[in-house]
Amino acid sequence: MRRSPRPSTADTFCEGSAMNPGTTRGTNGTTTRRTVLAGAAALGAAAALPLVLPAGTARAAAGDPAVDDAASLRTRWHTLLTGGPGLDLTDPQIAAAVARAGRAATTSAKGMDPSRTDGLFPDLTSTTLSNHVTTSFKRLATVATAWAVPGTPQYGDTALRDLLLAGIDWMLANRYGPDHTRFDNDWDWEIGSALALNDATVLLHDALGAERLARITAAVRHYTPDPNLWRADRQIATGANRVWISTVVAVNAVLRDNGDDLARVRDALSDVEGSGANSVLAHNDASAAAEGTGEGFYSDGSFLQHYKHPYNGGYGKELLNNLSRLLNLLAGTAWTVTDPDLDNVRGWVDEGFDPLLARGDVMASVCGREIARPSKQGHVSAQTVIEAVIRLIPGFPGETADRFTALVKQWIAEDTYRDFLAVTDLASLVAARQVIASPVPARGPLVVHKQHPRMDKAAHHRPTFALGISAYSSRIYNYESIQNENLHAWHLSDGMVLLYTDDLGHYSEDYWPTVDPARLPGTTVIAGRPDDAAGQRSTSTADWAGGAALPGTTLGAYGMELRAFGSSLHGLKSWFCLDDVIACVGSGITADAGTAETVVENRKLRDPRAALLVNGEAAPADTGWSARLDDVRWLHVAGTGGYVFPEPVTLRGLREDRTASWREINLKYGTDTSVTRPYLTLWQDHGTAPSGAGYFWLQAPAASAERTKQWSSAPPVEPVADSTAVHAVRRCADGLLAANFWTAGTAQELTADGPASVLVRPEGKTVTVSLSDPTQLRSSVVLGLALRGLTLVRADPGVSAAPAGSGIRITADTAGLHGATLNLTLKRS
Repeated sequence: MRRSPRPSTADTFCEGSAMNPGTTRGTNGTTTRRTVLAGAAALGAAAALPLVLPAGTARAAAGDPAVDDAASLRTRWHTLLTGGPGLDLTDPQIAAAVARAGRAATTSAKGMDPSRTDGLFPDLTSTTLSNHVTTSFKRLATVATAWAVPGTPQYGDTALRDLLLAGIDWMLANRYGPDHTRFDNDWDWEIGSALALNDATVLLHDALGAERLARITAAVRHYTPDPNLWRADRQIATGANRVWISTVVAVNAVLRDNGDDLARVRDALSDVEGSGANSVLAHNDASAAAEGTGEGFYSDGSFLQHYKHPYNGGYGKELLNNLSRLLNLLAGTAWTVTDPDLDNVRGWVDEGFDPLLARGDVMASVCGREIARPSKQGHVSAQTVIEAVIRLIPGFPGETADRFTALVKQWIAEDTYRDFLAVTDLASLVAARQVIASPVPARGPLVVHKQHPRMDKAAHHRPTFALGISAYSSRIYNYESIQNENLHAWHLSDGMVLLYTDDLGHYSEDYWPTVDPARLPGTTVIAGRPDDAAGQRSTSTADWAGGAALPGTTLGAYGMELRAFGSSLHGLKSWFCLDDVIACVGSGITADAGTAETVVENRKLRDPRAALLVNGEAAPADTGWSARLDDVRWLHVAGTGGYVFPEPVTLRGLREDRTASWREINLKYGTDTSVTRPYLTLWQDHGTAPSGAGYFWLQAPAASAERTKQWSSAPPVEPVADSTAVHAVRRCADGLLAANFWTAGTAQELTADGPASVLVRPEGKTVTVSLSDPTQLRSSVVLGLALRGLTLVRADPGVSAAPAGSGIRITADTAGLHGATLNLTLKRS
């Protein structure tokens, strides 16, 4: 393969950093830059994962020559697709994976007929829907995979090989290449079709012939010529799109034996020749403000795509997936990625994916329009994350490799709904089994309260449940609905609370088409069903969304000022996550018209007759039951948990079987087949055109009926304030005070000079204070704490404390922190 010259130290991050003996602190705080670079090179010599990098690969880390011939790199990519040579077909799991590949090919090949004039496949004939082009190429790649995998019924079949070649010829002659004008969605032409065609080409390489290979590579280059350019307007691609495009160009370069293009791919990941704003590996914190693009990962683990959409579980996972494949392809060669910002990938996994996985499910609040695709339910998105992290392990030796190993083992073990080893591809299966065989123990259940202020989301993990909160603001869009997908997404960020319990299939098995989208759990809405949301999305006119988290605990305050899209509804909403109890507070709920509702719960029932207890009495379990529930002090839903109302309220309850099709929420990928699922919905009716309405309840996920009843008599958390100035609660066991200040105000011993989120936790002779500016606009936050005898022990940079009257005055510099939490510790005299 022709090798391009390495960039000078003036043009690349890696050469300059190699001369710098300094260190970069990663998530473990001890990793040097030299370790990161050595880890990247080690990918090329990863003897521990022979099916990720096949036997015979040159071992750069051991001092052998770099791998820089096209055949070796093709073999690497072939191995990623097939598992490589030497599969033990007598092993039951390997045999099952091989059988899956064969069945998938049988399904994909059905109806393929290169003699047709309207389409290669009878159901993919459109010349206006570009996904028909991508899907056709994906089917060809699926069939080619089985043809290349020993043990499948299709392996080495000459008739099938000829059919595949004829299929590729048909697509090049009739749909894809320089002679064809693109239509519909650019993604299909530049990324989706190109990726699949590249894969099929690698698998069939030796049977293609030089002329056909040249036509294929020219067709791909016609749409995707360079990783630094995208579309006819020459817009620079960012985020996941940049990695997808880089992957297309890299594999095409290998097929053409072109080292110059591989160099461009390597440099495109770091944006060596650009402004720096489009670097995939760098955190987007600074460049987003400077360049006006919000796309990419942030240091708090947030990932945004399409400017302001939270998308860790969609585009973010695809970025991680394709980046891990690219690193495998280029490692140990003249084009190894050695940018020191590669170290940031550690944080993506630890901060951007781990807190957003709940026993094999990725929290729907960060999956964008993918929740409306039937192919993405059933924990499929988490599988992509696991496969990517498995590929990353060899490149981060030492402590990070052990931590990633522990994560992978935990993720695989805790998902008893979908067996990863029974669904993953062959290469990932073999690598995963090696990880599982490692002596490193599984991490154990995640117990953490994690907030993502750069995308207005929060996650709360306890041993028996996880809970996700979805907000939006002037900085973040409420939902994505494009390409005729996610058509009922109106309220996904209006305070939606998704509860993940041991019912691991709750948000699978047709939840999103069948749930009442006008009554999503946790939301405050105007009752009724708006028109389909195609093409709609909006930021809020409100800035307040976020909270504060006490480090090392599962204690957090979170909230949002709701200014609803499409109506005059306004309200203030808080969630105080205090270990196993979440205090839900609302105030100032006002609208000019319409009936306002706050949804306590909307649960797809594992058991259609799951018991609902109202103040200890069983409500009817028949489908179609509905009732007004007066004087409610506590509720318990079997298999879900309890709800306590310290001040009795009136609620509405409804059991119903809901029937819908996926096509109702997705015209692009949905089917017309109707599905029916049972639901129980509970909500508080605030009346028509309410003014200043509110609510307060304690949610106790996974709690027993007996525990819920006990808490109704002696609530573990008490309300302190629920005005339009401040929401505050106090935990009875230790006196912890949690408050969200919407304006300047007072909550017992705590005062704030303006918007702030605050936690005050007394522990013996110490008091810990955590605070933030959820508006992300204030230069400082000033608190007053009316407790005598307090002195400062330690504080984060920018935080100070001084005596004031009968207490202490705390001043925190919040400028440029983007809602991050600051902490200080005080001591009682």
